[in-house]
Amino acid sequence: MNIRDRVEKLRQLMRTNQMDAYLIPSFDAHQSEYVAEHWKCRQWISGFTGSAGTVVITLEDAGLWTDGRYYIQAEKQLEGSGIRLFRMADPGIPFYSEWLADVLNEGSVVGFDGHVFSIDMVRRMENDLKAKRMELKMNQDLVGKLWGDRPDIPKGSMFTHDVKYAGKSRVEKVNEVRKEMKIRGANHYLITSLDDIAWLLNIRGADVPNNPVVITNLIVAEHKCYLFIDSCKVPPLVKLELEAEGIEIKAYDEIHMFLGNLSSEDTIIFDANKTNSSLYSAISRNTMKMESPDITTNLKAIKNEVEIKNVKWCEIKDGLAMVKFMKWLKTVVDKEDITEIAAEERLEDFRRVQEGFVGPSFDTIAGYKEHAALMHYKANKETQFTLKNEGLFLVDSGGQYYDGTTDITRTFVLGELTDEQKRDFTLVLKGFIALSSVKFLHGATGSNLDVLARQPIWQYGLDYKCGTGHGVGFFLNVHEGPQSIRNTNHVRLEKGMIITNEPGIYLEGKYGIRTENMMVVVEDEKTEFGQFMKFETITYCPIDLAGIHTDLLTESEKQWLNNYHQEVYTKLAPYLNDEESAWLREETREI
Repeated sequence: MNIRDRVEKLRQLMRTNQMDAYLIPSFDAHQSEYVAEHWKCRQWISGFTGSAGTVVITLEDAGLWTDGRYYIQAEKQLEGSGIRLFRMADPGIPFYSEWLADVLNEGSVVGFDGHVFSIDMVRRMENDLKAKRMELKMNQDLVGKLWGDRPDIPKGSMFTHDVKYAGKSRVEKVNEVRKEMKIRGANHYLITSLDDIAWLLNIRGADVPNNPVVITNLIVAEHKCYLFIDSCKVPPLVKLELEAEGIEIKAYDEIHMFLGNLSSEDTIIFDANKTNSSLYSAISRNTMKMESPDITTNLKAIKNEVEIKNVKWCEIKDGLAMVKFMKWLKTVVDKEDITEIAAEERLEDFRRVQEGFVGPSFDTIAGYKEHAALMHYKANKETQFTLKNEGLFLVDSGGQYYDGTTDITRTFVLGELTDEQKRDFTLVLKGFIALSSVKFLHGATGSNLDVLARQPIWQYGLDYKCGTGHGVGFFLNVHEGPQSIRNTNHVRLEKGMIITNEPGIYLEGKYGIRTENMMVVVEDEKTEFGQFMKFETITYCPIDLAGIHTDLLTESEKQWLNNYHQEVYTKLAPYLNDEESAWLREETREI
């Protein structure tokens, strides 16, 4: 079936089930950003492959709501599908449940699969639709009935993440969680977020591409933990190890029964933004329910000293791979036919030989010329470009290593640039330097600092429709909360948090430019005015000097760049051969 046929088949099922609208989000049963193929229902029904978005199908209309990262991509992928794009970050665009309240008749029925909608999202929809007395039909997996060759839920084997990398044992972490549970008066804690469970129990897996997590749910009780998982995923030795530390293995589907058997004596705490509405409905009515952001999320976000030490070494290895790639690219671009995919594969080859490399941390974005204007571009064989010795080539990539997760973007100059391209490359660099070098009082949030990276870009009437930075996991998800650098994030930046710095300029049909490093929050001086903080850059890779319009840089900006490049050379040169070291010396020369 093509997309139009799929949508029409869905409408037939909607009529059979007396529904006026049906919702398909991007999420899995754990509210993950990136999901296994089994849960890519929104992609299947619409053809849109981005990581974020919700499709709404009514009997007469259809729409996709997505954010600014995917506007250009969505327009192209929805073409001819009959599904309209709603640019949800634009002024005046209603949220999809607000739109339904406007276009549907009073008493209409809206259906969806409750396993993939959070408690908070269902409540928002209920609030938006209540004025018209609309009914929500949950646990209606209509796409599952249509998707004949739908992939199964993955059954990959899990493994333990050694404490020499993690820095804390699972027993230590669980005890920290139980201490917080006791303070709050809860004797059960439901965790559904896959990276939170992986972090807490020091386990990893391969159930989600690029994310080393295991599909499972967890309940932490006063004296025991219950891990709900397909038993075939748990190797015998890992099972013995977990059971010896008070973690009982139960079937994945058994969690609904467990929640229903809680008593009036029990109090369960859970995150309403991450727990799906189906699990919420399963909790015994007699049980006291306590809603709170996941306890583990804040604990996980602040890296311990062992994690920080490990990830710094991991970044050196990743920097070596990047430098070898950059040298190769610059050397052969005018001598060989290199496609976007060939470049992407060569970069992974350079990473693969590094000690402890497991795989990419996300699908590499390798966009040449106008392809780079799509923020989350994914090259394919049919439409990929062949690189030439001209213009800009943006590569956003990262690696999963046992000792850390990396995320880096460099925009490479492959040949002659226009004045506009050099100007924009430099504006991005100015914003990047401003955020890298900021000193701020403890208590500042990402919303306080976001403007620093945008200010040089705003001066020319330009902007980028996404955040400036995100948290990064430790051998976990490349996007990790609660911290981020965007104007809507109000989480304090704490010592030990890792975050990215990635301003950009994206001009549809022309080019895209982004420069990205990872940084760790550290303490600076303490005065009578309070504790000051700053960022320590932990990504080591040259920024292409050929793209810089030096007249646009201040002396302090030049000094920052020179100091950074000196550090890159000092960190990486000892692990390079003479030819590579000499090449890096030239790429990190002072300006």
